[in-house]
Amino acid sequence: MLANFDYHECEYALNEIPVGILFLALVFLIFLSAFFSSSETAMMAVNRYRIKTRAENGNRSAKLVLNLLKEPDRLLGTILFGNNVANIAASTLATVIGLRMFGDAGLAYAPMVLVFVVLVFAEVAPKTLAALYPEVIAFPAAWVLAGLQIVLAPAVWLVKFFSNGLLSLLRVKVTSQTDALSNEELRAAVSESSGMLDTSHQSMLLRILEMEKVTVEDVMVPRAEMEAIDLEDDWEEIVEQLATSHHTRVPIFEGTLDNIVGIVHIRKIFYLSQMGEFNRETMLSMIREPYFIPENTSVTHALTNLQERRRRFGIVVDEYGDIKGLVTLELILEEVVGEFTSIAPVLDDDIIEEDGAFLVRGSTNLRDINRKLGWELPIGNAKTINGLITEYLEDIPVASTCFKLDNCVIEIMQTRDTTVHVAKLKLL
Repeated sequence: MLANFDYHECEYALNEIPVGILFLALVFLIFLSAFFSSSETAMMAVNRYRIKTRAENGNRSAKLVLNLLKEPDRLLGTILFGNNVANIAASTLATVIGLRMFGDAGLAYAPMVLVFVVLVFAEVAPKTLAALYPEVIAFPAAWVLAGLQIVLAPAVWLVKFFSNGLLSLLRVKVTSQTDALSNEELRAAVSESSGMLDTSHQSMLLRILEMEKVTVEDVMVPRAEMEAIDLEDDWEEIVEQLATSHHTRVPIFEGTLDNIVGIVHIRKIFYLSQMGEFNRETMLSMIREPYFIPENTSVTHALTNLQERRRRFGIVVDEYGDIKGLVTLELILEEVVGEFTSIAPVLDDDIIEEDGAFLVRGSTNLRDINRKLGWELPIGNAKTINGLITEYLEDIPVASTCFKLDNCVIEIMQTRDTTVHVAKLKLL
């Protein structure tokens, strides 16, 4: 009896309300549904890092948005609760309007019309607008949602309790996601910010993100190209080497390059020579102990270690302790800012264009070729063109040998002893 009484009372009350008022109420409910739909999309689409920046600058709306996003399940519970209440109420009201205006036929017309109206005006259009302008929608909506979270807290908690319980039964862990970006996500973000960043700055940021994958072996001066002084040479020859050196610091070895005894600072030696105090003994007293770096050390770790020890460069060694080359702060920094202009006289370039092809020194680093030419030569065990050729041929290279590697034709132009001196490269 109580159920029948409530139903008839409700029906009587709705029949007494003018249709125009019911239409206004329906429009309000659709507007309310549109608000919740757009709020959901906007809150999830905002750039959290931009919001954090604005919040740190004192924007109160940005601070409120960040606070709401700290508990996304509670926020979504509030939005979805309000959205579903609005949609169900609109459905009931549309049915009543259809029944009063068209009789029993209105029961069929009302749902069809309402589905179209809700999809266009309460779902697709608001969500599209919110996706295009998330901050414009999210900032004012945050104040309303913050109040609704307090008012609807008991209902939202109940919904959250049952939904999290269901997910737990399905063995889904309900934990908040971290805002931290992975290295790949950071690289994608920098790559997509070309319209906001200067091209040179963008390139620098991308190089920084790639530094962890680069080892000192990739950037070092190879052993064959190291400029060093042998203590067993005549004193006049040593003085001549020091006077004509293009570097500030030079390794000193005795007998063989694997027996490096230290590093000498040439500027200090010039000072002593001007004072008339430069001789073999004073030079030996100024030799500083070398700093050795394993060949597989990443350039980021090498840079950190060089900074901590206040060193300008280190000697690169392999797993057996043999000298592989040397790496300097300048070479490491070139990985970030690009190549510096060398103060040493350059006889010829490492890469010379010739009739659509490129003449390349055998000692040229593959990473330098890929960077300068925009190519994608394979970088694996081989670090130089000479290494790539010998790795592919599995034999001592011979001049005039030509072969195809992926989409690149490589021709050996000159050899020197057992290495490639000059090779010609051309993309197909």
